[in-house]
Amino acid sequence: MIQETNKHKDGHKSRYDYHFTNIRLEQDIAFDPLSYENLGESISRALDQRPVVPINNLPNFSGQGIYALYYSGNFPLYNEIAEKNRQIAGTWPLYIGKAEAQSERKGDPDQKNILDGNRLKNRISSHRTSIAQATNVDISDFSVRYLVVAPTWVPLAEIVSIREHTPVWNSLLDGLGNHAPGTGRKDMQRPKWDMIHPGRPWAAKLRDNDKSVEELEIEVHDFIAQRSSR
Repeated sequence: MIQETNKHKDGHKSRYDYHFTNIRLEQDIAFDPLSYENLGESISRALDQRPVVPINNLPNFSGQGIYALYYSGNFPLYNEIAEKNRQIAGTWPLYIGKAEAQSERKGDPDQKNILDGNRLKNRISSHRTSIAQATNVDISDFSVRYLVVAPTWVPLAEIVSIREHTPVWNSLLDGLGNHAPGTGRKDMQRPKWDMIHPGRPWAAKLRDNDKSVEELEIEVHDFIAQRSSR
């Protein structure tokens, strides 16, 4: 807080006639722009500045990296999220994920020039297929932004981005990235994502999740309400 002190006789204030209160000037540690935390936040901000494109019109590109999925349709549970994204595209992600390079590429010294196939594009396309199979949302209501990242930093970028945005599908309705379980694993629970968004044939064969659709809907509703009040 800045408080005014004395005025001169002519009523004007000197540039020095202020004192500062309740401002903490000392630091516990020196700021390190190259710390893992700050690097992660830098990459997360870079993702937020990327253009938002319809998921059905994803261009062809190479590389690994991170991405965010956005929804702007009429599914009642996501009304508040969708309205924000209709007002300003890319405001509130439903999901954030990553596609990593092959492990042997992470040690390559020429990190900035590594574009490991179409890993990021293929991951987004896989999610597009899953969402398109859902019976209660329309794939045309989804958009995406993505960022090709040097292999070493992909995991950190995802962690920080999820923490910054706390997307619903990461925080509560996990399972979008799941695939059909192998033989002998048919006793698995249906993922929470598939409980809310039925349609994937393999998920329909699994037993119900321990949490009912009604319980999950209440959790999501409360989560979104709390998130929007920040």
